[in-house]
Amino acid sequence: MIDFEEELKKYEPAIEVEQAEADIKARDLTDLTDLLMNLSTQQNNGK
Repeated sequence: MIDFEEELKKYEPAIEVEQAEADIKARDLTDLTDLLMNLSTQQNNGK
C-alpha cells in the first residue's frame, strides 16, 4: 500500500515547472478583458 504522507514529504516540483511559473507571472499578458476594453475605448473615442 502507498503511504501518501511519506510520498508527499519526498515531492519536489520539476525545475521546468517552476521556471515556467516564474516566466508566466513575470509577463504582462493581454487577456480577453483587456482586448474588449481596448475596443470599447477605441469605439468611444471615434464618436
